[in-house]
Amino acid sequence: MTCEKCVHAVERSLQGVKGVQNVNVKLASETVVVETILPALEVQKLLESTGRRTVLKGMGSVRSQNLGTAVAMMSGVGSVQGVVRFLQVSENICIIDGIVDELSPGLHGIHIHEFGDLSVGCESCGGHYNPEGNTHGSPGQADSHVGDLGNILACDDGRATFRIENNRVKVWDIIGRSLVVDEGEDDFGYGTHHLSKVTGNSGKGLACGIIARSAGLFENAKQICSCDGITIWEERNCPIAGQERKKGHTTHAQL
Repeated sequence: MTCEKCVHAVERSLQGVKGVQNVNVKLASETVVVETILPALEVQKLLESTGRRTVLKGMGSVRSQNLGTAVAMMSGVGSVQGVVRFLQVSENICIIDGIVDELSPGLHGIHIHEFGDLSVGCESCGGHYNPEGNTHGSPGQADSHVGDLGNILACDDGRATFRIENNRVKVWDIIGRSLVVDEGEDDFGYGTHHLSKVTGNSGKGLACGIIARSAGLFENAKQICSCDGITIWEERNCPIAGQERKKGHTTHAQL
């Protein structure tokens, strides 16, 4: 944003949108703070409808201290990739907001797994995170695995966009573990297959990522990533995860 005209365009793009409670645009710092229940991708699309590029720099609550935020950069079979963010908004509620691309259309199981070990891909992530020793089930069941997050729906274009509210996941307990998206639908333990009570019979993992601590609201002042030298704006032209990210960076730098 460079002028008041930009500010007004951004404000109009979110005005009257269902699920958006408040918008605070600051021209001096070129930041937009949106209070919303919408998935981050939907907010980003609305902002970019003005013709301006948008980068998510942090998530959190404006009403309380940051209780914990984390992110998992997902990659795996073929070109499947994505990014999933975890936000602890209270002692009892964790928001899980994500996008995964290149999935087959339909439902896919998504689970937090015990280990943050990707040495053999998703196969080395261990079982579902299950500190209480429960049977596999749906995320609404008190006696299911804590890591049972249910299913995400991939549309015809292979993209799954989701926002999940979970009252059992705690960000401070899952840092260093992994998140896995499976090839099939989780049957919540109601199926007849012998794996139903253990994994939901959702098949092999298609994409996985280690859950790492991330910046909360107003905590990320970076302009460049020290790990690969990509600025936050160049990042928009690169794959969000996987082996192609480095390739994407090289191509951009040569243009």
